[in-house]
Amino acid sequence: MVIAALAMVATLPGRSQGLGLITEPLLSDVGINRVRFAEINLWTSLAGSLFAVGFGHLLDRWGAWILGLLMVALGAVVVCFSTVSSLPGLVFALWLLRGLGQSALSAGSLSVVGIAARDRAHSIMASYSILLSVGFMIAFPVVGTGVRLAGWRWTWAGVGLGIVALGLVAWWILRRSVLIRLAPEGVTIPDSHDFTLPQALATPAFWVFGLSSSLYGLVASGIGLFNESILTELGFAPGVFLGCLGVTAFTGLAGNFLGGWWLGRVPPRRVMVTAMSLLAPGLTVLPLLRSTWMVLSQAAVMGLAGGLVTVLFFSYWPQTFGRRHLGSIQGCAQLLTVVASASGPLLLARIQEASGSYTLAFRCLGLATALLGLAAWGVRPPRAPSVHGHPLPASSGSH
Repeated sequence: MVIAALAMVATLPGRSQGLGLITEPLLSDVGINRVRFAEINLWTSLAGSLFAVGFGHLLDRWGAWILGLLMVALGAVVVCFSTVSSLPGLVFALWLLRGLGQSALSAGSLSVVGIAARDRAHSIMASYSILLSVGFMIAFPVVGTGVRLAGWRWTWAGVGLGIVALGLVAWWILRRSVLIRLAPEGVTIPDSHDFTLPQALATPAFWVFGLSSSLYGLVASGIGLFNESILTELGFAPGVFLGCLGVTAFTGLAGNFLGGWWLGRVPPRRVMVTAMSLLAPGLTVLPLLRSTWMVLSQAAVMGLAGGLVTVLFFSYWPQTFGRRHLGSIQGCAQLLTVVASASGPLLLARIQEASGSYTLAFRCLGLATALLGLAAWGVRPPRAPSVHGHPLPASSGSH
């Protein structure tokens, strides 16, 4: 679980929030505007999202040890990214950064911790989420401060070297771990609880929870990449941006605790409805913020909603669809979030360019969030497939 959490924290350079720490100096160095960067971000993320499905299948077949090798590869790409000076180099490096970090390593981390959780899904996933929150709480201010003091290139190179070292350690440990494969020989997993990938994709629950989680990813990536620009439009100083990151991380940790405790007592849809009920007004009021305390309060609400969605996203797939094909199913769920996260910055940039403000974007996103909350309230747990592929009635108490 600890290695999986460290692997997820290592995805920071491939995430929109991580790239948001270097967006402004990067755009200045390469000489492109925000809309063009958002377009590049979209297409490289979409192309990189296929890494999640492919790598999830490899994890199912070969085992957890390749997670360490993936971290080494990601670290090398981050180091190379720190030397980018041309548009073609930026596109190629960003594609690898998104594919290896945001897609493949994220899916691999979730799959490894999902199978390791087994019958303690809620407590393990809550602990995993808390480790992530603490890790990102440390990583964001450290990297952000490094960017401001030493410049983004030196900071990014240091981050890359650190990921390489961490990946080598993870590879060495996982090669000797009992968790060699996600579905090892001799471990019996009941067929009646294991969905294949096509069976999972055929359920409304997969799409409702996948799209709800993805919408949060869209919002988080859009705001994360252009947070400084959004707050500047509202009249706030650049330093408020880092304060928001800290508040969001702290309340996200609270959301992890609450979500882990609550998921053991109520159906997952109630947790998702609560998260969407917090997220929708949080988005709607964002353009109305006029003081620092209002900005920090809004960030707190967004962090709490994100903490709930995070725990739910981590625990829902193995709990609902089983673990035998978890890598592939988790990879497809991750693909949805990657596509949404890639679309978020471009959506905000396009609307801001067309209307001169981010206001319309946040009002539309608030409405979409509310509608998905209603869908989450109405969805029911899928019926478990039988050994012969015919559905069996789902237990009313299991979800």
